[in-house]
Amino acid sequence: MDLDKIMMWTRAERLGVADFLDELDDHEWAADSLCPGWTVHDVSAHLTLSNRVTLGATIVGVVRARGDWNRMTERMARDRASRYTPAELIAQLREGAGWTRRAPGAGPLDPLVDTMIHGQDIARPLGRRRDMPAEQAVVALEHVLRSPFYGSKKRLRGVRVVATDAEWSAGTGTEKIHGPLSDLLLLATGRAAGLAGVTGTGVQRLAEAL
Repeated sequence: MDLDKIMMWTRAERLGVADFLDELDDHEWAADSLCPGWTVHDVSAHLTLSNRVTLGATIVGVVRARGDWNRMTERMARDRASRYTPAELIAQLREGAGWTRRAPGAGPLDPLVDTMIHGQDIARPLGRRRDMPAEQAVVALEHVLRSPFYGSKKRLRGVRVVATDAEWSAGTGTEKIHGPLSDLLLLATGRAAGLAGVTGTGVQRLAEAL
């Protein structure tokens, strides 16, 4: 995959999220996101860390979290959210939109996936819409399905996923799930909110897995 193209997509997604956040009021910033226990403010703070956090800070954070990566990520996001206002975080997103630096352990596509997914984490509980460009969504989905980080192989074992808004499918299972790329990407990354937009024989099985 062309790295320049990935970076162009990532920059556009970051700027798009920044523009989206600009429209929110104080009540929406304090609202719960799709990430359990995280507010919109917390998720926004997390997005500014993807190209700012250092290896040293990550190691210290993991040690303090006793090896729990998710706990470390949550603490870092909440700490940053407590130190910066919404306007400051929006400015940081725009400032770093084109930066190529990645969080320790992240591959070229992970910042794109992170931004696309967290954009949905913010928008959906607010009853707002953020469209996903089809080409980027397909690339993000295929990366998530390949990567061991997201847990999608176990989550979607025995299930074939079929997009209804693009000519794309994946998996060899006998049970099927049909839905928009955005909902399939949510499901592949463990978000039950994606169930609302899908149909098929595999829905019940996936709901239980989630």
